[in-house]
Amino acid sequence: MKIALFYHSLRSDWNHGNAHFLRGITSELQAQGHQVSVFEPRAAWSVVNLVAEHGTAPLRAFRKVYPHLRSTPYTLAKLALDRLLDSVDLVLVHEWNEPELVRRIGAHHQRNPDYVLLFHDTHHRSVTSPDSFAAGDLKHYDGVLAYGRAIRDIYLARSWTQQAWTWHEAADTRIFYPLPGVKKRGDLVWIGNWGDGERSMELQEFLLQPVATLGLQARVHGVRYPKEACEALAAAGIAYAGWIPNYKVPQVFARFRITIHIPRRPYVQALPGIPTIRPFEALACGMPLICSPWQDVEGLFTPGADFLVARHGREMTQHIRALLHDQEMAQEIAAHGRQTIVQRHTCAHRVDELLRIWADLSRHHAGAAHPHRQAVVPRLQSAAVR
Repeated sequence: MKIALFYHSLRSDWNHGNAHFLRGITSELQAQGHQVSVFEPRAAWSVVNLVAEHGTAPLRAFRKVYPHLRSTPYTLAKLALDRLLDSVDLVLVHEWNEPELVRRIGAHHQRNPDYVLLFHDTHHRSVTSPDSFAAGDLKHYDGVLAYGRAIRDIYLARSWTQQAWTWHEAADTRIFYPLPGVKKRGDLVWIGNWGDGERSMELQEFLLQPVATLGLQARVHGVRYPKEACEALAAAGIAYAGWIPNYKVPQVFARFRITIHIPRRPYVQALPGIPTIRPFEALACGMPLICSPWQDVEGLFTPGADFLVARHGREMTQHIRALLHDQEMAQEIAAHGRQTIVQRHTCAHRVDELLRIWADLSRHHAGAAHPHRQAVVPRLQSAAVR
């Protein structure tokens, strides 16, 4: 197959968690023998900020770690879609693209209906800021891939699309796996960005207070931490270590005994069932994990077995203490969580799901072109993909 992916950036994961999944699915598609082209804006916001803070060295390091991954930078005004999409089979357009790009690719598909065109949504903007992106420009798209059932249902309920599928993120197990034998240098590590105030209270309750109460050796990695946030971390005795390339996260996990997951408030309150990619990656690395409250309404995991859930700050403190003092318990939870990832939540699983959706839509296109075939071509319903 020939596949084209239009995303914000493949090269930079600075405040850009979508790059994690993009790298994983691109690697897996290539491993299965598909020809994949990734297109990103020439002045992608994440790349610009990464270079401003760290220079071009991280981009060179990315090429060494992922020698098989390449992206084509483009300028929207000069984008030649007829050439770029010539003879493609599948096109994915991520929601963090310019609305003009979304519209232009949809118009191209109207004129060239032979490929499958899908919109990929991995953010809470469909609920918190529905006017800020191009959901109204999807009439020529074949459907939507939403990284949670709640988002999928919004697209269908608001008639933004006629077909939508749940396509959760997952762990790239080529990168994320346990590293036994690495010497532990601390108790707890949390990897996540400040979040524009979307979880500042939660960080205080579930991270800062428990660490200070227990006197832990703890570290935080992430970007966009304001001065007051850095001061709060320091007051709690937490080392702030700034941005880290995502491919180095397994090495960091290996040096600490436990990690935690604190989802942003919009996912907890408005979009239950969406864990984001960090828990998948932590569990893939065999890390004992504790989560602040989120509703696993889609049954992705087994809370209590794959990870512990802390309903409030006091319970987070109790869980941290228990995992740090009961090594057998910590190992059992870590092993169970990793097994769940390996069995259900790798990028290979997600690529298989994607290709099933593509195959069904391709058969439907063929049936529409040849009506006499439709009776023998079953149609995949817009439903959660497991």
